[in-house]
Amino acid sequence: MEEETRKEEAGEETELDEAEMLKTYANVARIGREVKAYAKEMAAKEKSLLKLAEDVEKKIIGLGGQVAFPANLSRNDEAAHYTPEANDATSIAANDLLKVDLGVHIEGLTVDFAFTHDYSQENGKLVEAAEEALQNALSIMRAGKKTSEVGKEIEQTIKKKGFKPVENLCGHLIEPYDLHAGIEVPNVERGGHVFEEGEVFAVEPFASTGDGLVRDGAFLQIYMVKPNSRAQVRLPRSRELLAKILADRMTLPFALRWYAGFPMLNLSINDLVRNGVLEEFPVLVETKKGSLVSQAESTVRITQEGVEVLV
Repeated sequence: MEEETRKEEAGEETELDEAEMLKTYANVARIGREVKAYAKEMAAKEKSLLKLAEDVEKKIIGLGGQVAFPANLSRNDEAAHYTPEANDATSIAANDLLKVDLGVHIEGLTVDFAFTHDYSQENGKLVEAAEEALQNALSIMRAGKKTSEVGKEIEQTIKKKGFKPVENLCGHLIEPYDLHAGIEVPNVERGGHVFEEGEVFAVEPFASTGDGLVRDGAFLQIYMVKPNSRAQVRLPRSRELLAKILADRMTLPFALRWYAGFPMLNLSINDLVRNGVLEEFPVLVETKKGSLVSQAESTVRITQEGVEVLV
């Protein structure tokens, strides 16, 4: 009974059998690959962060998928978690280094993928460091390998390129309606998990010209309903907002701009945070000011022989 309750709270209304899961994942992966190609094309043209985010999210839905988390469009020393706010007027600058991190899901089955676009065309080695680290990591992953071995491969690849891996960001196990399911794929040599056949992981090396560490920044636009939250919400507007978020997102992350028209939005969000219902995801920035961070990410399924790259 406890397991059934947990699944309901996590948004898993029904369990897919293995054949259905594989079929759904094949569809999610197809959409993810199309979205990635579209996002690369749009990132090369579009100068508005808000329009780029909205266009990519609309593309996911237009192809029959759902947005797993808000489009992350993090620039320069920002490593992750920047998504535009409503009416955001930010333009992409000619020398920006942009990380485009996207997720697609169907019935909670998710692919998570990212690439870096260098507008200056002067940071090719930094972009290559993350991309090469990803490919080298995937080349050694298989059932029976330890996460520490993959982290070592990522770390060595990035350091050989003359940069630092971001050690307090990592890849992650993905389970239905759970993007970060508790097992990490580190970007340095640590971790004792042994990969098992059938597991789905996002692998995401970050390469930095700075300290190789990130901290919470001041900008905050992404939240998520905490699984198993039992808090009593007293304000009627907060209860109304929570019900809407759960209906829309269950326990998947959301952007404030998606609820921009909700009355007393900021008051309700702050109330839900204060009551322990929402988890916050502020932008993550390199600890060394003025540094640059690149990212590459794929989602893979573990096999006995290696990995099946989904996107």
